[in-house]
Amino acid sequence: MESLSYKQKVTIMIALMASMFFAAINQTLVSTSMPRIVAMLGGMDYYSWVITIYLLTSTVATVLVGKLSDMYGRKPFLLIGIIVFMAGACLTGFSTSIFQMIAYRGIQGLGGGILMAATTMAVGDLFAPRERAKWTGLMMAIFGFSSVVGPTLGGFLIDYMPWQWLFWIFLPLGFVAFIMIGRMFPKKVQTSRESIDYAGAAALSVAIVALLLAVSWGGSKYAWASMEIIGLFAITIASAVVLVLIERKAANPILPLSLFKNGIVNVSNAIGFLMNAGMMGAMMYLPFFVQGVKGYSPTQSGLINMPMTITMIVLSTLVGRWMSKTGKYKRYAIIGFGFMILGMVMMGYMETITMAVASMCVFGVGLGLSMPVFTLVVQNAVPTAQLGVATATTTLFRNLGGTIGIALLGSVMNSTLSRNLEQAAAQADLSQLDTAAAEQLAPLMNPQILLDQPQLKTIQAAMPEQLQTLFGQMLGMLRAVLADTLSTIFFSVAVLMLIGLVLVFCLREVPLRSGEQEPEATTQPSLKPEPQL
Repeated sequence: MESLSYKQKVTIMIALMASMFFAAINQTLVSTSMPRIVAMLGGMDYYSWVITIYLLTSTVATVLVGKLSDMYGRKPFLLIGIIVFMAGACLTGFSTSIFQMIAYRGIQGLGGGILMAATTMAVGDLFAPRERAKWTGLMMAIFGFSSVVGPTLGGFLIDYMPWQWLFWIFLPLGFVAFIMIGRMFPKKVQTSRESIDYAGAAALSVAIVALLLAVSWGGSKYAWASMEIIGLFAITIASAVVLVLIERKAANPILPLSLFKNGIVNVSNAIGFLMNAGMMGAMMYLPFFVQGVKGYSPTQSGLINMPMTITMIVLSTLVGRWMSKTGKYKRYAIIGFGFMILGMVMMGYMETITMAVASMCVFGVGLGLSMPVFTLVVQNAVPTAQLGVATATTTLFRNLGGTIGIALLGSVMNSTLSRNLEQAAAQADLSQLDTAAAEQLAPLMNPQILLDQPQLKTIQAAMPEQLQTLFGQMLGMLRAVLADTLSTIFFSVAVLMLIGLVLVFCLREVPLRSGEQEPEATTQPSLKPEPQL
């Protein structure tokens, strides 16, 4: 796209940002409302799967689109991504069971993976890394803006409208994005005649799906030592071995092994993996504290989350400009991870909404400083011909980190919650109550009730006067159990962020290129901390 004028590039960027906003707003819209939606559908045990399936299908789609869009151009995949994403969102709104929602969210994830990957790659096509930093910051700001508007609007909709409208209300924006991309985005001039690595794509997809199923089911649906989980891990290893053998001989590999000889790419992907594992896991359980422990509505939960997203927007925009001006990036990642660690520790100790807002703001500063960095670092370290597949690999590791993080933290959540609940139930001995009273208080032994405030109020209103005091005591006990469990989650995330910070110090900094020159070869990963920032 070197022949395009700067004005044309800016016009294309407007279309790309519209597409990014369409995909992002549909995700953030349901973030604070999903606990109540799942509770209404009666599938709390499958809550993590609603998130996991989206990440699983989007991960597979992202990797495949990376190489294919290098060959055939970004435009077809941008358009396909919008169509599939809209279809998935529309179907999700028609869900009548948790299993239907999981299936339709899988379709939505497929479209989202295609759309988000192609958008990120297209920015790389338009600008050199030095100037790309500014636009990357703006793209992160668009995502951040959706994070401000989405949760608050989503909370309002779930409080005052049928939940289905959360998935339907922004579908018209999808048509606008489709038209803008169709009219503004240029076609690839020459169609590649290179062969497609179908065998490599199949082996990679099997490995990813088997791995994600293993970590999602392990410790919840099946024991970690069960034959089902061991079998899935065995399939993952076998598929990975087959993939390596295929890619070594493939004329046009879907995942070039040469990428993994680049130390900057390896370290950056490892950091992205850890960052998303912690970020996605923590963001998934923040609404549990605000809605479950403190008893706020989804609308109020969205408002409470707003300061965090505002700080992320401001910092990501500024960091993009700072990186574009100086060509340096490592300092922002180091400071950002420091803030994220501090934010997680504060969340582990939070007891009030004021403390929650403060910790979210600190975490938002860390996200704003760190998020624009690592995709840009990888793009800066690879040849232009590998831009798409390198970006897809980065997204692959981030999505794997998010999915595995959610699954593992979900296992920690379930096991810790069960243990704490058993201890609390032993202290609140209900055996002396008559059968009718015990049945009326039984719903308070399920933490899911805390996430459905209307149902909780209905139960309390129907409770006899003589049980109201005991009801309040058990409700307080249940909230304390959930709060203690969430503290374990947030401290676990802080450990992941600490490991990520160590890796950031090991990242070799190569100044961002300001022209079209190719990067210097980097074949060995450095394990020694770089002193210069």
